[in-house]
Amino acid sequence: MSCCLFFRRSFFLLIACLCVTPWLHAQREKFPPEILEFVEKSWPEAKKTNTGLRYIIERPGTGARPIAGETVSVLYSGRLLSGEVFDEATDKDKPFTFRVGREQVIKGWDQILPLMQLGEKRLVIIPPELAYGTRGQAPKISRNAALVFTIELLEIKP
Repeated sequence: MSCCLFFRRSFFLLIACLCVTPWLHAQREKFPPEILEFVEKSWPEAKKTNTGLRYIIERPGTGARPIAGETVSVLYSGRLLSGEVFDEATDKDKPFTFRVGREQVIKGWDQILPLMQLGEKRLVIIPPELAYGTRGQAPKISRNAALVFTIELLEIKP
């Protein structure tokens, strides 16, 4: 009797896991379907983080990785999916500097920088939810816009 009950419970647990797994996968995907299709066609070699960011390492780094609270200096170029540049800091004498993990930048940046090594350059595709979301940043960034950044990590300071 207990053996039958064990198998019955195991069977229901297995069915529940099979039903929930696709739902959990769908919850992790942050790009809306129409944007996801464009991203996957444009950057098929991009790797995906567990939070939905996509990235391509354009030049590997060799140094340390920044941790929350540290100050980083980066060069970057931010584009819309159309390719239109909306913001950039490309002068090595005037890099963009901020503290990682202190909500001084969009969530996507706070998530991708700790994964980068000093000297590394990445192309990063950020879903709307980890960028400016439903509010956008008028007039350059519309609501629910996915953003593409080229980020180069120049310096890390405590």
